[in-house]
Amino acid sequence: MKAPKQDIQIAKRGRPLGNPVAVQLKFRFATWLASVLWKVLRSTLRRSSQGFEAVKGLVDADQRIILAFWHRRLIMMPLSYPFQRRNADGERRGVAILSSNSKDGEISAAVCRHFGIHSVRGTASHGGGAQALIKIIQAVKQGWDIGITPDGPRGPRFEAKPGVIAVAHKTRAWITPVTVAYSNAWTLKSWDKMLIPKPFSSVAVIYGEPYQAPEQIEDETPHVFALQEIMMALENAADRYFQ
Repeated sequence: MKAPKQDIQIAKRGRPLGNPVAVQLKFRFATWLASVLWKVLRSTLRRSSQGFEAVKGLVDADQRIILAFWHRRLIMMPLSYPFQRRNADGERRGVAILSSNSKDGEISAAVCRHFGIHSVRGTASHGGGAQALIKIIQAVKQGWDIGITPDGPRGPRFEAKPGVIAVAHKTRAWITPVTVAYSNAWTLKSWDKMLIPKPFSSVAVIYGEPYQAPEQIEDETPHVFALQEIMMALENAADRYFQ
């Protein structure tokens, strides 16, 4: 007898959010407004890409990808995933991210839904890292691509954690480092020094060369450092791109 299909919970709410009015204002209207403002900003940008063909080739070959990017480049990362995908059963698939079960995580998940980005609910901190990793691995095996900030959600900035390597090792998905370069941007006073492009500036999505983690890994540490070096090279390239 065939076992019932175990589907992962995508964009499912974690903790109670409060009274219905607060839910509608903070988690529905405010996140909708944020997505509208983002789309208005996007419409003013002059966009280009570099290294896209290698990533498109993987998608065309029905290979799973893990987009790895630093947290400070998060704002315009939806531009890095223009694909429409389906799994073997014809069900719609795309890119998923990890969002915590907290209220902040619900805000993140609600905003992402407006961009067609799905959220796997869990937390990478407070002892929940192993469960979050399992959920992400399940998502990849069910046909989802993944977006991960190796230095998120709270840093330290530019310090990669082993999650990307672990997921890539277990799923054989292709690690794809990616960044976004801006010709003119604001820098926030946050831990990650978040960048927000100014209206009418130029934006370039820069993809690194996709690669797979080794099938046999005894120690993840050197592979994490290697990924960190690749991502820092992309970060420096992004800073110089429009100079």
